Amino acid sequence: MQYMLLIYGNEEGMKTATPGDREAMFKAYGDFTASIVKSGNMKAGDALQPTASATTVRVRDGKTLTTDGPFAETKEQLGGYYLVEAKDLDEATKLAARIPGARVGSIEVRPVMPMPADYPRPKA
Repeated sequence: MQYMLLIYGNEEGMKTATPGDREAMFKAYGDFTASIVKSGNMKAGDALQPTASATTVRVRDGKTLTTDGPFAETKEQLGGYYLVEAKDLDEATKLAARIPGARVGSIEVRPVMPMPADYPRPKA
């Protein structure tokens, strides 16, 4: 079963981190990513640009409204994700606990809802 591991943290922390702290965090993420690639759990994953680059889209009464920034003001922002294959929620939770960002933020673990085989998909 596939799970999204959504990584939340405080963007301000990275702005004030020392170069050494940032280097250590990137190394920890690189090590974690390499380990889940090797184990076969990794399906996809990336970091996201800061929330200042986000645009929120809503459609109300047939009109498209766009707002600069994320959907909500929060203390923690979505900073990245991993899409993993895990046998069950327990395994997915154990993977999430190993993500370096779990030490300073939080990781939301959410099962992916499989769509029917006839659901439109991009061609590979």
